Parts: sequence; structure tokens; C-alpha cells
Amino acid sequence: MLKIGDKAPGFEGADKDGKTVSLEEFRKRGKKVVLYFYPKDNTSGCTAEACSLRDGYAELRNRGFEIVGVSPDSEKSHDRFREKHALPFTLISDPEHRIAESYGVWGEKKFMGRNYMGILRTTFVIDTEGNIERVFDKVKTGDHAGQILDAYDRKEEEGVR
Repeated sequence: MLKIGDKAPGFEGADKDGKTVSLEEFRKRGKKVVLYFYPKDNTSGCTAEACSLRDGYAELRNRGFEIVGVSPDSEKSHDRFREKHALPFTLISDPEHRIAESYGVWGEKKFMGRNYMGILRTTFVIDTEGNIERVFDKVKTGDHAGQILDAYDRKEEEGVR
């Protein structure tokens, strides 16, 4: 898995209007990116995480962040998920898990005694230069926006930039 200070791998996908969204475009616009990987649309944990980011969207945007979610679900599934929960940010379909693999978040999982491959729920915050600034691998799904904002509030209090 990538760590703080590493160069973030490029990513590219389509937004709800079919327009290309990429790390390079965000970087050119001087935007930080909250890139979050989640296992599946419309599951309890993934819905809680997406809704938390939706509810914190205005504050995250005010602080210069753009939000992009990535999962193996289809674009059609993402469209339904986004519409059902009024998600204002981009969700990228990664069915062949190329983006997930490049970020090191496609791996072995265990559930009810069964091993399988899937997304390891992780969020990367990427700075305006395209470097990884924060990694959240213990995501608080119900308060993920608060978790991200709190981390930055602590950083400001400590006088660290």
C-alpha cells in the first residue's frame, strides 16, 4: 500500500455526465483530492461512508478538497447509488480493479470463514502536487467526513502544514 509522501498514481474515469475525471485535471486546478475506495454500492457500510462524505461535502469543498469514490461496481450501479443518496461527487467504476491495484487496495479479505479478493476500504488524501498527504485505512464509515476534517484541524492546531 502507498504511504504518506508517495507520489499518487494517476487515475482516470468518467463522471455522471461521461466527462473524464483525472488526478491530473485536479492537480492542474490546484485541488486536493479525497480519493476513497469502497467495496460495493448500496451496502450498509458503503452507504454510511458515502452519506457522511455527502453531509460533509460543503465543508470539504470549502477547504479545497474534491471527492472521488472508486469501487468495482458498474457505472449504472453508481448512477443509481448516487441518485438514491443524492451524492454530489464523482464515483468511478473500476471493474477490472486497475485503480485499486495501483493504490494497493485490492487484496484478500475474509468474511464468515471465506477468503476472497476485494477492495480494502481505504481513503487517500492527495495534495495539489499529486503526493499522498494522508491515508485512512481505519475508516469510520458513519463519520468519515468528520474523521478527515478532524485530522486537518489537528494538523492546523499543531502548526504543521
